[in-house]
Amino acid sequence: MLQILHKTNINFMGWKNLSFSIAAVMISLGLLALVQISRGKANMGIDFVGGTTVQLSFKDRLPIDEARTALDKAGYQGFTLQEFSDGNKILIRLREHEGVAEKVVGTIKTAFPARPFEVDSTTEIGPTIGADLQKDALLAVVFSVIAIIIYIAIRFEFKFGVAAAIATIHDVCAVLAVFWIMNKEINLLIVTALLTLAGYSLTDTVVVFDRIRENLKKARREPLPQLVNDSINEVLSRTIITSLTVVLVLVPLVMFGGEVLHDFSLALLLGVMVGTYSSVFVASPILAVWHAKAGGQLIRKK
Repeated sequence: MLQILHKTNINFMGWKNLSFSIAAVMISLGLLALVQISRGKANMGIDFVGGTTVQLSFKDRLPIDEARTALDKAGYQGFTLQEFSDGNKILIRLREHEGVAEKVVGTIKTAFPARPFEVDSTTEIGPTIGADLQKDALLAVVFSVIAIIIYIAIRFEFKFGVAAAIATIHDVCAVLAVFWIMNKEINLLIVTALLTLAGYSLTDTVVVFDRIRENLKKARREPLPQLVNDSINEVLSRTIITSLTVVLVLVPLVMFGGEVLHDFSLALLLGVMVGTYSSVFVASPILAVWHAKAGGQLIRKK
């Protein structure tokens, strides 16, 4: 089979201080983003705060500036407009709910009588439901991290589980921080992407941990940091090929997948890159450092 990388001898553990510093920054930014999201200081989708979306499909393109002017004159506040790539569709988001969809449709009909259109979809979510969804989304992320610790602890041991969980938290926080900084809309689709990348990150980390466990079974006498280095180098080609395969799928989705899939695909793309990085530079070094702090004691499971 084609080998992208032949036998490598990269000292990944030698970069652990730098990788820990980067991880600390990303986790801190992610936690800051989470706090700001909980305070409503972020671009929250109507999934979480309640509101209405109306998607209109025009026979002839309607300039988005003209639609914005018409809604401004009608007295709507706090709305956002999004034009689809084909130019004939407009998505209107409003923080209002309870019958506002019909009013918006009527406003557009009155303002542009010579521009026929069809209503593709309307969605209304009340604030109570939005708050419940926000709480459930947070619980889903928390429970997934707990499940990761339990699974890895059973399959390997507790140290492995905590290292994998920290790497997963790092990945979720990193993507969340990027979306918050870019003022991207945080909605249920993004939460789905975060949970998906958590699973991907875990899979990538397990591959490295499996090789570490295999080398531990051989009762090699080298220090654990060197053993971890060797284990990462042994699976590095597999890790890169796996991540590259996923990236080759996600890049076209980001570029040509349309407005609906763009942010979801972007979150997955960022997550795959960060997850690959964390399995090598976060999870494995944490395991090695913990081993050193514990006096070099690590169960060599058979």
